[in-house]
Amino acid sequence: MVGCVELFAREDIRSVADLRGKRVGIQALGSVPNIFVVLMAAHVGLDPDKDIDWVTDPKVKPKELFIDGKIDAFLGFPPEPQDLRSRGIGHVIVNTAVDRPWSEYYCCMLGGNRDYIRDHPVATKHALRAVFKAADLCATDLAGAARRMVDGGFIPRYDYALQTLSENSYDKWREYDPEDTMRFFALRLHDTGLIKTIPTKIIAENTDWRFFNELKRELKA
Repeated sequence: MVGCVELFAREDIRSVADLRGKRVGIQALGSVPNIFVVLMAAHVGLDPDKDIDWVTDPKVKPKELFIDGKIDAFLGFPPEPQDLRSRGIGHVIVNTAVDRPWSEYYCCMLGGNRDYIRDHPVATKHALRAVFKAADLCATDLAGAARRMVDGGFIPRYDYALQTLSENSYDKWREYDPEDTMRFFALRLHDTGLIKTIPTKIIAENTDWRFFNELKRELKA
């Protein structure tokens, strides 16, 4: 899918560049939210290590710290953005569903165990097909998918589930190139020093688009 995470900040913070010297809440250093904000900060010329005051609290979620005014920004995942918007708390400075360059690449991708995929190609393809068909359901039957999310206990409120589905692009999995996404993020991870392996080596040794390409042909819109 494309999008789903949003960078929330205080009202006086208008852009990622304004995070210089500000407190950004994360659950832990090295977590996905931490890495994502590091990439966003580096993209606008900030030094994530020197320019941002990272605030971690393993017992309190960043969202709660943000509500209490103890941090200035944090990266929210559904249903956190939906909840904050409904309560009029803070505002979004980056929405990966619509803001470039993040909106031009997949937000979420599927990985698997190398040995399992090699030994069980049929099961692997079945699993991937199920994920793609679920994405299509989220794009074509928003109300039904939202109800399933609530009934399954994945999200507590139907209105938040429906808003999440309507704001994110579940119908673009056929349009984007997964290798472009891998190259984009691997390059930025490499440039910020978070990984040492170059993107071309990561793609050559750790990706396999056979099942994806087959299913794009089989599951035509």
